[in-house]
Amino acid sequence: MKNKDNTKRTKSLRNKTVSVVLIGASILSVIAVIISGAFYSYNMFNHYKKLAEQLADTAAYEMSAEDIVRYYNEVKKIEPFDEDKYYSDEAYKAKYDEQVNAIKDEKYQQMLDTLFIIEDQSKDRNDIEYIYVQVLEGDHVTYIFDADHTDEAYQLGTVRPVSNEISGDKGLEYGIPAFVSNSAEDGWLCSCMRPIMDADGNPVALVGVDISMSKVVNEGIIYLVTLVGIMLLVVGLLILIILKGVDNAVVKPINSLSSAARTFVEEKDKTHIEQSAISKLDIKTNDEIETLSDSIQQMERDINEYIKHLTAVTAEKERIGAELELATKIQADMLPNIFPAFPHRDDFDVYASMTPAKEVGGDFYDFFLVDDTHLAMVIADVSGKGVPAALFMMMSKILIQNVAMSGMSPADTLMTVNNLICANNREEMFVTVWLGIVDLKTGVITAANAGHEKPIIKMPDGDFEFFKDRHGFVIGGMEGLKYKNYEIKLEKGSKLFIYTDGVAEATSADDELFGIERTLSALNGAKDGSPQEILNNVKKCVDEFVGEAPQFDDLTMLCFEYIGLENNEITIDAKVENVELAIDFVGEKTENLPFNVKDKHMLEIAVDEIVSNVARYAYDGKEGKVTLKFDSDDRGISITVIDSGIPYDPLEKEDPDITLTAEERGIGGYGIFIVKKVMDEISYEYKDNKNIFTMKKNYK
Repeated sequence: MKNKDNTKRTKSLRNKTVSVVLIGASILSVIAVIISGAFYSYNMFNHYKKLAEQLADTAAYEMSAEDIVRYYNEVKKIEPFDEDKYYSDEAYKAKYDEQVNAIKDEKYQQMLDTLFIIEDQSKDRNDIEYIYVQVLEGDHVTYIFDADHTDEAYQLGTVRPVSNEISGDKGLEYGIPAFVSNSAEDGWLCSCMRPIMDADGNPVALVGVDISMSKVVNEGIIYLVTLVGIMLLVVGLLILIILKGVDNAVVKPINSLSSAARTFVEEKDKTHIEQSAISKLDIKTNDEIETLSDSIQQMERDINEYIKHLTAVTAEKERIGAELELATKIQADMLPNIFPAFPHRDDFDVYASMTPAKEVGGDFYDFFLVDDTHLAMVIADVSGKGVPAALFMMMSKILIQNVAMSGMSPADTLMTVNNLICANNREEMFVTVWLGIVDLKTGVITAANAGHEKPIIKMPDGDFEFFKDRHGFVIGGMEGLKYKNYEIKLEKGSKLFIYTDGVAEATSADDELFGIERTLSALNGAKDGSPQEILNNVKKCVDEFVGEAPQFDDLTMLCFEYIGLENNEITIDAKVENVELAIDFVGEKTENLPFNVKDKHMLEIAVDEIVSNVARYAYDGKEGKVTLKFDSDDRGISITVIDSGIPYDPLEKEDPDITLTAEERGIGGYGIFIVKKVMDEISYEYKDNKNIFTMKKNYK
């Protein structure tokens, strides 16, 4: 297989050499043929043009202008010549010949014989084809003489359309310079016309001479074909000589170089080779090929050294790559990356993403529940990139989360974290941070900004817009800094978008920034979607804008949607003085429902009785909580009272006998009885260590 490849390449080099020589020789041959043909044509055509002019001048000199005018005037008196009838109608021909012959006199025959003599004397040497005399009149000519020995000779008085060359008075006055033409009917001709002058020097007729050049042209073709054959023979010999020289001077040395280079890869893996094929090369051509051989030998020595070095570097790089891959996974695991993040929560939705510019990045996001009703959100951008930024990022994230979970406000959290970082920051790295804690009950975000990008807010039925907040200095820049809190009130359906500068500063191949306007446009392009859909659309727009350009900065985004829940639940301390809060809660929920005043009053009494009993007896004098849940449908309402006190089923207590007197019934036991009478349906269960008492009231 190797020998076959070598043969192919050798043949290829020979073929290329032949091709170059052949193309060059062909070009030179074509140029030589063109020049020779042009030179031959120029000389021969000029020779025949001069000859035609000389013959025409001689014939014009021998002609009598006065007699020609007389013959012309006499022939014009007879019936006009009809060429078609002349050759088809014998009677017409005979009559016309009789009239014409009457005009021809001895002088006419002498001039015609003169033309025949000129034609005969030149015919053998110069192939003179035609010689004739004609009078030009308008767009027609009238033949006076035609020195043609055949029956096709034009008769005296024959009228023919004038050719373009002699149309007008100019053609009559100056004649036609000799020219060469080619036609299917006559072949190659050299033609010339000269005027015949009267005694006053005025032209009265034209003498035309046509010399056949077919023989000349054929001889020229034979000459060119012979020339091409000779040149092809020379080119063939030249190719053979060059091929022999190329084989000895180029192909064989190159084959040696090729063979040595081809075996180099196989030999380099063998550990006991005393001398490689390349080092054995001994090419002495005293030209560039010898220089190439020396260069290849030096290249072999350099490659061997490079391979040793590369092997060590590759092993080290693989080790670093494995460590970076592990670092990437560790960093990804440090950030919340399971979505939905809080599947059990229906009052908000959050989604975030981080695309590092290198294996590991310095940007990070975070979100976590401080308690059941407060969610903390963080977006940050560490100075620098790569491993140092990733390590600083992890430290910053852990510190922010730990401090925020202690219950501090965002401003106090940033101040504490800044002091902790500045205490041991010899590398003088810093991080920009936006920290916000949202109250999930009210939608109010308390936030602080340490030199980070402004948040972008979308209110319900609105577009995403920048929120101009107050910035503090970056974390890690200076110890002892204080930060300020500010608030953002989110209504239900509002969305918050926070990001790092890698979004707006994403750069296209034309060095154009993605910018703030495109960021807003990308957000509003999916403003009604979920947080994940919004971030996906921003990422898609950034990728389309950047195209094939490399990513220069980390791309980190977080989107939060505040959904909120209906306030159908209230939790209060289980104290008698808080019963009014429970009554007010139910009164607020039933205010616009179809209950009359009496029904609403009965509901308040039922709530009062149940909540009061929980406050007095459920916790046996200890502190506790009681929760009221309200629900409604098209049939009526449901009120559920929940406490974690002593298990107690009030439905087990028998109803008092209202037929007895007050003294006979005694005190107590009327609360649950009243509730049964007021409500349409009641139930009790003890579940998950809680007393759950449910009351239902239907609309009338």
